[in-house]
Amino acid sequence: MAADVPGGATTGLSRAPRLMPVLAKGVLTGFGKHPRPDAALPRTRLVLPAVRIGLGRAATYARVCGYDATEPLPVTYPHILGFPLAARLMSARDFPLPMLGLVHTGIEITQYAPLHPTDTLELTVFAGALRAHHRGTEVVMTTEARRGGALVWHDRSTYLARHRASGGREPLPDGPSASPGSPGVRGAPGPLDSPGPSRARDLPVRARWRLPADLGRRHAAVSGDYNPIHLHALTARPLGFPRAIAHGMWTFARCAAEAVLPGTATLRISAEFRSPVLLPATVAYAYETTRSGGAFQLRGTPEGRARVHLEGRVETDV
Repeated sequence: MAADVPGGATTGLSRAPRLMPVLAKGVLTGFGKHPRPDAALPRTRLVLPAVRIGLGRAATYARVCGYDATEPLPVTYPHILGFPLAARLMSARDFPLPMLGLVHTGIEITQYAPLHPTDTLELTVFAGALRAHHRGTEVVMTTEARRGGALVWHDRSTYLARHRASGGREPLPDGPSASPGSPGVRGAPGPLDSPGPSRARDLPVRARWRLPADLGRRHAAVSGDYNPIHLHALTARPLGFPRAIAHGMWTFARCAAEAVLPGTATLRISAEFRSPVLLPATVAYAYETTRSGGAFQLRGTPEGRARVHLEGRVETDV
């Protein structure tokens, strides 16, 4: 089950924070911070007690991310609901890592029961741990969703602050970094994805997807993440990209829509973010069945040594 924060002070919220003002605040509060793995983490738990999703919002999100239906609720959607709370915690002055330039390196979601668009959920978000990484210091942000008091969904996301460090969990090759749940450039306003460690062997390709130039704008409308690196080439170029890039959480959600069989009640799905997807693009979705579920990749094309954008696995025995 989910880890707890011992001695954490609970702060109840009446509504979700607005994401873009929170990200802007995080840019300002990050100045002067010196990240290190032995720093003190704030023990605040943010709780949003009555989140109503609605059929319309769920259907729009499902359509943008490639889900066939909204029943049950897409397994990635509670992350979208909880991210403004996580951003508020990371933008606080007492949070030890600067929000500017954080890299979203990985995500693991566990679903203990099916969720539905008509559910009313209680969301809790807290910072679970700091740990050394080969490229700096990594924080684990935890989001929990409860229905009627029972834990039904759990998310651990890792975000990396790059700095000189020795030892750590695993190497992270140099490359572009980005925004909340999406690959971007160091200095972009928010947590970012980036290239990760060397990948496993290439999996068999099951589908190829043509991603339109306006995909970032479409996902921003359903996620609230209007970081300029996703919106247009004109707004992405000043931040180091020749074109707009896809949200990392869109790439994860699109793979989850394929990897999770309809009607799966309990599951664990995880991924490591590797490199950004420049829009427009054609990408290859690869999948292979395993004893406990499956493994998947999102790769660039053409085939061969094409760049891996995302690599993950799904397990149904949880």
